[in-house]
Amino acid sequence: MRIEASALLTLFFLSNATMSITNDICTKKILIGSPIRQKPKILKEFLFSLEHLMQNNITVDYFFIDDNDVEECSEQLASFAKKAVTCCFVNKSNPVVEQPYICTEITHQWNDNLIWKVAAFKNLIIDKALQDDYDYLFLIDSDIVLNPKTLEQLIDTGKDIVSEIFWTRWTPESEELPQVWLYDFYTQEKNFLKELKNPGVYEVGGLGACTLISRKALRSGVNFNKIKNITLWGEDRHFCVRAVARGLSLFVDTHFPAYHIYRESNLAGVEAFKRDNNLLSSMCAHNKGCKLTLSMCIKNEADRYLRQVLQEARNYIDEAVIIDDASTDNSVEICQEVLKGIPLHLIRNTESKFTNETSLRQQQWNETIKTDPDWILVLDADEIFETNFRTEVASLLLQDKVDVFYFRLYDFWDESHFREDTYWSAHYVYRPFLVRYKKDFMYQWNLQPLHCGRLPFNINQQAGATTPLRLKHYGWSKAEDRVAKYQRYKTLDPEGAFGIMAQYESILDEHPNLVEWVE
Repeated sequence: MRIEASALLTLFFLSNATMSITNDICTKKILIGSPIRQKPKILKEFLFSLEHLMQNNITVDYFFIDDNDVEECSEQLASFAKKAVTCCFVNKSNPVVEQPYICTEITHQWNDNLIWKVAAFKNLIIDKALQDDYDYLFLIDSDIVLNPKTLEQLIDTGKDIVSEIFWTRWTPESEELPQVWLYDFYTQEKNFLKELKNPGVYEVGGLGACTLISRKALRSGVNFNKIKNITLWGEDRHFCVRAVARGLSLFVDTHFPAYHIYRESNLAGVEAFKRDNNLLSSMCAHNKGCKLTLSMCIKNEADRYLRQVLQEARNYIDEAVIIDDASTDNSVEICQEVLKGIPLHLIRNTESKFTNETSLRQQQWNETIKTDPDWILVLDADEIFETNFRTEVASLLLQDKVDVFYFRLYDFWDESHFREDTYWSAHYVYRPFLVRYKKDFMYQWNLQPLHCGRLPFNINQQAGATTPLRLKHYGWSKAEDRVAKYQRYKTLDPEGAFGIMAQYESILDEHPNLVEWVE
């Protein structure tokens, strides 16, 4: 099916001419396409998130079909075109009067004519992707707001057809459900829905609205034409049936869920989504010379807090350097799984350096600076920032007056209480965890084998500032971990030369003073 000359249609083709291709990097060429008939406030948020997609090693062009009946929306597209540096307008004349597309606070009102008109628009976008030999086509609805890392993540999955997940209440009173399903019209199962809440890539039976399609899939003949001998309603379902019939599999990625502005009342949640996904103050800080690199050492952390720590950290980091100090469990596999889609430099020691902390910390630092970081965040595998760190960290990275930020660390003695008594008051002291890397600064280390510090000791010579953001340390929160640490300190420092002997002994106190944590 193709668009007749009488259809109301304006096509925008935009090219991001600011991207360059280097000889040593394989750059992927992506076409982002969308048929657009939208309300101005919703379209504004959609375009905003497209502007701030990370585009490392990729070039992006845009192919929008302007089917709007509100002039303000067409003006927004024209403004977006100007920002994209180059643009080409193709106009179709002779508009026709047709049944309007109505969106209410209850639902969207579709009919067959509207569905197959949109299908024809999407087919036109597929034709463009094939004609200009793009590596991928990213088809997205104009009421979606994306995490900046979405496009890079979908490409990294290596799948030929994969959607980024989003959740929607299809009616105001219903539960939130994803735009993907297992089979038939929209069949899902309880375990399937539970699984999709965890970061990963999962095979599905149907998808749409936020989908990356590879050149291989495009060349196979996938399209949105109606399959005449099935009764499934909706062009996405016909696309999915045709794709599977051609031997392709369908997948959903759940690492960076998108936000669906299904009804105007959903606009109230956009600002929170932006804050949680670094779309407000950071504006993709990574692209502004504010790359945040996580630096960490791990050893046999699989059954402790590693997964939880990394799942939280991936909300704001751009890269990670992890030293695995001869783990014998599956800690490495957890790092690779949870940080999938984020550049990960994983160094595995065949022999542990755990008894010589300064050697291990220097290795961690040296491997981290090899990645040319802008900012380095040094965390241990049992440390998690309070939730509002996600929304505040961008402002720390973007300022230009402070090079080292100091935070308070709270030693948790169970899941919800931290310890506070004579020898356990670390949370009254501010310690450095976030530092801007300076290539011309001569970093120096405390060379003692225990309690040497996780950063070079002379960073206090750089411009520093404290912050009220707090860090939760779960390393003491289980009785078995406290016993293990007690034994380690007594073995490595039997005379208390590097620490306080009374504090070592207090680790095993049966009745410590605990204070409830308030987030």
